Amino acid sequence: MEKVSPLFGKNAIVTGGTRGIGKEIAKMLLGCGAAVAICGRSEEGVRKAVQELAGAGGRVIGAKCDVTDAEDIRKFYSYTDDNLGSLDILVNNAGIGIFRPVADLRPEEWHQTIETNLSSVFHFCRLAMERFRKGKGGFVVNISSLAGKNAFPGGGAYNASKFGLNGFTEALMLDHRADNVRVCSVMPGSVATGFFGSEGAASWKIQPEDVAEVVRMVLEMPERTMVSRVEIRPSKPVK
Repeated sequence: MEKVSPLFGKNAIVTGGTRGIGKEIAKMLLGCGAAVAICGRSEEGVRKAVQELAGAGGRVIGAKCDVTDAEDIRKFYSYTDDNLGSLDILVNNAGIGIFRPVADLRPEEWHQTIETNLSSVFHFCRLAMERFRKGKGGFVVNISSLAGKNAFPGGGAYNASKFGLNGFTEALMLDHRADNVRVCSVMPGSVATGFFGSEGAASWKIQPEDVAEVVRMVLEMPERTMVSRVEIRPSKPVK
């Protein structure tokens, strides 16, 4: 008899769910029988991703959302409330990377990086907590990076956003663990998504589906146990 995943029947939001890691996480959740709402930066990208994910299992819906706009996030939550109802899982995956030495980094690039990678997570989590408190708790998974503990040249904005995300995630866990909310930071190293340019598909890198599998394992842990941080590295990086 096939074992039913604990995620079966759950409702989830995955930000940045139209491609890469986010899309694979959405696909994994659907395969486990969850209903999933994804968002992305373009209506066409969302429409295409929803079509591609439709056969993966549970129900998938999607809408365009500018994660740097708090009002757009509120509208996305209203859309999700109307179409899915309650919320059980939030995966904050949306992110950008702009890599320049600090002297060459434009102020607008700094703000865009911080707003996308960090501030958006605050807004999504704050609204999720409202819903978790009305229900029986929930789970937040924030997709961070090893760049949140290891700085590198050209990473001023990106490192700052991910260092901040790791700190925020830990504080969120401490604030709300008594509310039956589990929180985890998943920190991949080099992932084959093209995020760092044309070499993104290198075979030695972590694959997006590998990150999704880690997220599945975290979410399926017994409720008595919370995995609060996971670091993921390529087994054999290029030297």
